[in-house]
Formats: sequence, structure tokens, C-alpha cells
Amino acid sequence: MLNIPLMHNNILPEDKEVLIDFLRTSDHFTNGPKVREFEQAWSEWLGVKHTVFVNSGASANFITMAVLRDLYGAGEVIVPPIAWSSDISSVLAAGHTPVFADVSLKNFAMAEKEILSRITDKTRAVFLTHVLGFNGLGENLLRELEKRNIPLIEDVCESHGATMNGKKCGTFGLASNFSFYYAHHMSTIEGGTICTNDDRFYQYCRLYRSHGMIRESTDEKLKQEVAEKYPELRPEFLFLVPGYNMRSTELNAVIGLNQLKRLDANNQKRIENFRLFLEHLDGTKYYTDFQMEGTVNYAFIVLLRNPDSLKFQKLTDA
Repeated sequence: MLNIPLMHNNILPEDKEVLIDFLRTSDHFTNGPKVREFEQAWSEWLGVKHTVFVNSGASANFITMAVLRDLYGAGEVIVPPIAWSSDISSVLAAGHTPVFADVSLKNFAMAEKEILSRITDKTRAVFLTHVLGFNGLGENLLRELEKRNIPLIEDVCESHGATMNGKKCGTFGLASNFSFYYAHHMSTIEGGTICTNDDRFYQYCRLYRSHGMIRESTDEKLKQEVAEKYPELRPEFLFLVPGYNMRSTELNAVIGLNQLKRLDANNQKRIENFRLFLEHLDGTKYYTDFQMEGTVNYAFIVLLRNPDSLKFQKLTDA
């Protein structure tokens, strides 16, 4: 009997200490200076221009798909059959149509040929999930999407630090989503981010995070244009889009800032542990031919090489 838990809390005593210190010295706990500090720190670590900190990776999905609709129109979004439920529900909620593309065993991401075969004149984006710490991208796919003018949205919720050719996943597309749920590579207990280099996309994400209020924008030109369009309304209470309340808190940001300090070192341990795990699996019984370059694994993967219902039952019962 293995008795290996699905996940466990990765909040360390030192995380609790920085949170206690913050509670003792601060009287501002909702979205504020620490959130902005974490957004800046995450942007620098990832290598992007903008980060919007929200209350979950799922919220990041929902905002991203809504902004995609507002800026590019509703249409078909190519999605994987292996992903979290919010990857699909966010597509539906925004009024898009999900189009499924099958995955490759080497990294569990959508196979390039499957993606390209499903692109039509109705395609608004490819919503690719980097699954379980694997990089799901390839150079040819990126070239083809750019040539066809199809935006790429990256779900990196369980692959913090995965890379392609040395560049971090989450920096290749129009936008990317991360989750900081308590069992992920790093945690803010609950939390997520939307990351982008696109100024307009960033501004709309800020609006959607906080009720759609134009005052949440940091673009003074945009705020002025909207105010002039509706002169009879007070600018601080103009709601430009049907946004949500998906803000996070200063408390989550404080923990995130502390956890970010050890993310790279923890990721290196993950890489070493996963290689060791695969070395001790019987490759004739279990699939071990994964794409390892750029991988920062999220979990130990046990995949039977051939169908075997009895062995499958034993493994899942263990």
C-alpha cells in the first residue's frame, strides 16, 4: 500500500511568520500596495510586461476569455480534452464555442497537427494547457499561429517555470494564466494571475477584475476618452464592461512574495525528483517516454503503457 496523498499544504512556518508580521503592522488588507508589489515581482520573474493578480487561476481563465471576446469577437476556441474544468467553462461563459483537439502522450498537451487541422475562419484563439509541468509548445506551432494571425492563450496553472528553448512558458502568447492554489509549484493559498505584453489586453483585464470600473485602468488616455463619451456620469462610477469582483488581497500577495523567493530552488528539486522517479519505473509496463526538456513536473505520472484493467484498479486503490 503506497498511501501517497494527492497533495499537501506547502505553506511553511516562515510564510506564516511574514503574514503575522504584516497583520501586526498594516491596516490595509484588500487589493493594494502588496498586490502591486507581487504583480511586479511576478512579471520580472516570468519575463512579461504586465501581470494582473486575481483570486484564482479559474478567475484568470474567465477574465481572459471575456477580454478575448471583447477585443477579438466571439468565435471558436481550440481547447484540450486534458485540462481543468474552468478552461472549458470560461470559454462557454464568454460566448465562445470550444473545439477540442487531441493530445500527445509525450507532454499531454494538444498535438500540433490536431490544433492546425481545427483552425477555421471562426477560430478566435488556441487555448493551450501546459499540463503537469510539461512544455506544450513547439516552434513550428508558434510560427503557424503567427502566420494565420491566431492568438495563443497559455494555461500555465500547473507548470510554473516550464520552458521552451530556455524561455518560460507563459511568455509566448497574447496572454497566459497561472494558479497559486495551495498545492501548486508555489502558493498564495488561493490566487492566480493573467500575464500579457499587450497594453490593451492588460487594461481590460484590470477592468474585469473589479466590476468593470473604468477607474481601475492605469491608462489615463482611456479613462479620459470614456469620461468624455459619457459626460453626464461621474467618471469614478463608470462601468465599461460587465466585470466581476475577482480581486485578491494583500494577505495572499504577502505569502506569494515570500514563496516566490524559493520557487526556482523548489523547481530544481522537482526536476531531479521526477527524473529519479522515471528511472525507477519499468518502461515495459509504464509509459516513460515523456518530453523532458523544459519540464518542471507538477506530479509523479503513472501511465500504463498498455490497457490493463486489473493493474489499473490496483494502482488507483493503492
